[in-house]
Amino acid sequence: MNAQRPVRLASGRAIGPGQPCFLVAEIGNNHQGDEATARRMIEAAAAAGADAVKFQKRDVRALLTRAGRQAPYTGPNSFGPTYGAHRQALELPQDALARLKARAEALGLVFFASAWDAPSLDALAALGVELLKIASADLPTLPLLRRAGALGLPVALSTGMSTMDEIAVAVAELRAAGTPLILLHCNSSYPCPPEDAALPVLPALARRFGLPVGYSGHEAGLAPSLGAVALGACMVERHFTLDRALPGTDHQASLDPEGFAQLAGMVRELEAALRVRRKTVTPAERATAAKLRKSVVAARPLAPGTVLTPADLAVKCPGTGLSPLHWDALPGRVLLCALEADEPLAWDDLAPARAAGAGGGT
Repeated sequence: MNAQRPVRLASGRAIGPGQPCFLVAEIGNNHQGDEATARRMIEAAAAAGADAVKFQKRDVRALLTRAGRQAPYTGPNSFGPTYGAHRQALELPQDALARLKARAEALGLVFFASAWDAPSLDALAALGVELLKIASADLPTLPLLRRAGALGLPVALSTGMSTMDEIAVAVAELRAAGTPLILLHCNSSYPCPPEDAALPVLPALARRFGLPVGYSGHEAGLAPSLGAVALGACMVERHFTLDRALPGTDHQASLDPEGFAQLAGMVRELEAALRVRRKTVTPAERATAAKLRKSVVAARPLAPGTVLTPADLAVKCPGTGLSPLHWDALPGRVLLCALEADEPLAWDDLAPARAAGAGGGT
């Protein structure tokens, strides 16, 4: 298995082991084809603690067959009378994407997008993005993977709807091109019920492929995303919206700015909690132990020369004296000084212990 190494972007950001979790607000098409809305979403994502914003790019004629474009699409989430018209209504033109990219980068965000077809890949490359996303739907699309690999850009590959063997084929294609690659564990349900999140797959993917592994979450809440970070996700992508009540299935599986900010804060808190990897006693704990733990004290007034028995001793707070961990070593020891009741015992108060078998002989 290849060792996991962070993927480094042109801007200097790194995604992978040893790096803070890379938090992506997936705007997708939740801007509903409106550049001003998309701009507000970028600004809200930055304020909520995102590291990146992700859009989706489609060329409708390259993506859909004629029949697919002409299929009626008149439900409550429709933005056009046919599916082709609906999809086209949600697209932003190239010049708008360029302006949005500039705004995102001015706010310190990485701007990238999912490319759903070859013309969209080329359009994103022309924009100068530093990261590409291949959606779960296109994991088996070998021509698209090969075209993405030829661009020489890092790729985040979602693995929803895929078997391990299918993932292996896609990984091999991109590795053959030398593509810096991040795998994203994903369940492609909108929203995804918690019992389908399958979070233990994250470390399984890391073990099998030796790649940085992240999580693309479609759940309604926060717990699976936090669990993914605890299991080693180096990147968490969540759909993002200004209003979860807007028409469209993505909005229902999205976080609003308040929810994303809550997630970001919890992820950073969780990262801090995961930083120390061995059991230690912290300075704060030592202060607490001095107050709450107990010491060995005299159970009653004791005279010098007393040979201690358990009845001579008690354990009481505070824990600034001899620890009761040594309780079994005290009976039979000789007291060198007088002790008042409740006075702590110290090793210096005791005569040296006689070695086993010491004493007179013949």
